[in-house]
Amino acid sequence: MDWQGIWNDIVNFFTTNAWNILFFFVILIVGIILIKIILTVLRKILSKTKMEKIAQQFICTAIKFCLWLVLILILLSQIGIEITGILTAISALILAVGMALESNMANLANGIVMISNHMFKKGDYIIVDGVEGNIMDINFLFTTLMTTDNKRVTIPNSTLVNSSVMNLGANAKRRIELTFSVAYESDIELVKKIVIDVMKSDGRVYLDPAPFCRLKTMNASSLDFFANCWCDNEDYWDVYYYIMEWTYNEFKRHNISVPFNQLEVRERKDKVKNIVVGKSLPKRVEKERVEKPSNDIFSTFKKMTRREKRKDKKLKKQQTKENKIEETNFEVVVNSKKENNKINALENKEKKESKSKKKNKK
Repeated sequence: MDWQGIWNDIVNFFTTNAWNILFFFVILIVGIILIKIILTVLRKILSKTKMEKIAQQFICTAIKFCLWLVLILILLSQIGIEITGILTAISALILAVGMALESNMANLANGIVMISNHMFKKGDYIIVDGVEGNIMDINFLFTTLMTTDNKRVTIPNSTLVNSSVMNLGANAKRRIELTFSVAYESDIELVKKIVIDVMKSDGRVYLDPAPFCRLKTMNASSLDFFANCWCDNEDYWDVYYYIMEWTYNEFKRHNISVPFNQLEVRERKDKVKNIVVGKSLPKRVEKERVEKPSNDIFSTFKKMTRREKRKDKKLKKQQTKENKIEETNFEVVVNSKKENNKINALENKEKKESKSKKKNKK
């Protein structure tokens, strides 16, 4: 490897491009200083506005990214690298990322809208899509709620912007609405007086606007009274339970009955006539059943294991040997019988001949 040639190339590069290298470092230092000055001025301007801190941070980071990207492109052009290809690659990358993160980009845009318009703030009690709770955190993608039973729920910002949201904590005061049902024989004026006196007895209830109670509907089994009063938002549930409990106690004190569903039970004294068919159960008659051959495919085409196959082969070999032995024994027996028959036939012939010879001699 020619180290001297490499060193000569390096020296030639720095000697021929000395001014370009000098301008490169000058642009780098000046660009860093300008970026810091622009960001500090921008932070001071945004701090004087009523914009949320999270929105201020997002704007500062976005501008900082753009400034650094411009500085890098200027430095690359100073070295002699063409920027057009890099710009096309960056634009294609941004397009691909935007298409892949379409839902997140929508949440980001809706988060910017929410924060810039001050739609909600931390601590507000909201109801959205059947979920209700206090807002714990708002960022550019999600909003976190804490429910009354201490559950953390994360909701995308696009859901909050595109849905109807009931913000119960937006105002300092809140109205409590109640409905009371009493029996038809109750005194209407007395019921109204009891409810209003109970609401006024709590010091957390506003006297202006004054508590309200009037007869609303006449149902099939009750008279329904509608009542409302105003209190601070933070005292809503305490005042609600206070009014409900003390109203019930005052109704009992003044003998005002609250109707409820009742069940009427009567004793039946007549004799029930049951229709009976037949005198008793018939005797059991057993059914004649005929065994049918099984059509089980698995029983006929059962797969055998290797051990079963080996046992089957051994059994077949033994059976063949036994059959051969039986055949040989049968042949031996047959042959022996034939020989015995021949011997007996010869003996009979000899006996007959001897008898015939004796007769001839006589």
